[in-house]
Amino acid sequence: MLYIWNSGDAKACLSAEEHSRFIHDCEIYIGRLKSAGKLIAAQPLIRKGSIISKADGSWTKTSVDLCNEIQVGYYHIVADSDEEAMEIAKMNPEFDYVPSASVEIRPVKTREEETNFVYPK
Repeated sequence: MLYIWNSGDAKACLSAEEHSRFIHDCEIYIGRLKSAGKLIAAQPLIRKGSIISKADGSWTKTSVDLCNEIQVGYYHIVADSDEEAMEIAKMNPEFDYVPSASVEIRPVKTREEETNFVYPK
């Protein structure tokens, strides 16, 4: 999984033309990944939401803080190695438009070792 992170208001500084170019470049990136059979899913995330937590039997709900770094999207990719996933991540247009962009690269666990449970796809 590639998790895309940047500051919550990072795209606010883009002009309308820059934002359009960014969207277009993302569409090209997604198209290339799909054509190569490397993309399972990709979605941007709306920059609002809630965070819930539980402590001492009590639930707390807070809003996503746009003043901090937030997850703004994800790409579920197919890669044969961590190195290949890293190369795919480096091509993400987010880096060309948003100085605060970072991509978290994480393998997806498909099966539990102890019980042999296979997670649904």
